[in-house]
Amino acid sequence: MRALVYHGPKNVSVDDVADARIERPTDALIKITTTNICGSDLHMYEGRTDVEEGKVLGHENMGEVIEVGDGVDRVKVGDMVCLPFNIGCGFCKNCESGLTGFCLTANPGNAGAAYGYADMGPYNGGQAELLRVPYADWNALVLPEDAREKEKDYVMLSDILPTGYHGTELAQVGIGDSVVIWGAGPVGLMAAMSARLRGADQIFVVDRQPDRLKLVETIGATPVDDSSGGAVDEILQATRGEGADRGVEAVGYQAHDHHGHEAPGLTINSLIAAVRPTGRIGVVGVFVPQDPNAEDDLAKKGKFGFDFGTFFFKGQSMGTGQCNTKQYNRQLRNLIHRDKLNPGLIVSHELNLDQAAEGYRNFDDRLDGWTKVLLHP
Repeated sequence: MRALVYHGPKNVSVDDVADARIERPTDALIKITTTNICGSDLHMYEGRTDVEEGKVLGHENMGEVIEVGDGVDRVKVGDMVCLPFNIGCGFCKNCESGLTGFCLTANPGNAGAAYGYADMGPYNGGQAELLRVPYADWNALVLPEDAREKEKDYVMLSDILPTGYHGTELAQVGIGDSVVIWGAGPVGLMAAMSARLRGADQIFVVDRQPDRLKLVETIGATPVDDSSGGAVDEILQATRGEGADRGVEAVGYQAHDHHGHEAPGLTINSLIAAVRPTGRIGVVGVFVPQDPNAEDDLAKKGKFGFDFGTFFFKGQSMGTGQCNTKQYNRQLRNLIHRDKLNPGLIVSHELNLDQAAEGYRNFDDRLDGWTKVLLHP
């Protein structure tokens, strides 16, 4: 089969590799119809993780079931399915508690597994023609009859839509709340859409990319341009000096200040400043335990200066961690089916698989208008 293979920093190509296949009775085999390039894929693309060369990337996947193992009961050949990026077993302590992003079985010795991602198990990703889905009855979300018609919307259920929603859940966004979201990338935009869904009164999204800030307006939120570094003051002014009730971090450890210098603690510390006393912050941007290619010694150990004194003095609280996709994807699927959510509106480019390397390059270079890239094998 053809697949997008990682060969080293900024070196990916579509190669012929061994076909994905059924390996265990609980597996299903998927013919991929849409697979996305995620912002977190760029951490690997840029060499900021220890992903091994030869890995097939891609954790945002959707397709048609073409084969199932003898132990698969619910999922049928011909079903259109979307796959949560995190692979769960369905029976460990965490999966049974709904914490499927931290499965204790699928990636032995670690909490959490995923398709085509560094340190998340031996699983290849879905930026390919075929994908093996472990524990298929548990992991595959079967889609309604309009799956192909709304493919751009449903494929977002694999990661960014539930992750954006998870950010608002961690922040405990409620009716009438004001919310500030740092980062207008795909996850930040989905967090804004989710905050609106949850009844937020004011929704601010902070970024410096003009094309992303334009998208903020299309989903009914207020864009805040931080190109001069004044976003915190702008949020405070817009909230009568109190600060926003809730905050969501949707950037992660490769954040940069307005001068272009990498500053992994910038977004969280900015949220501490911009969120009101006793407010709550949800962190869904990716942070890692080690970052050997970071610019300073502290960041290389996955650490940064945290404004804990202000955080403590303001009585704030914080929730963190990757999304437990299965907590939300069924409900969000139903809203898409009933035309109450349209996350596909952020899609900027749809490419065939052979154009994947070009898609990575342009998305990584933050070229104007490259906001969300879909691949169709």
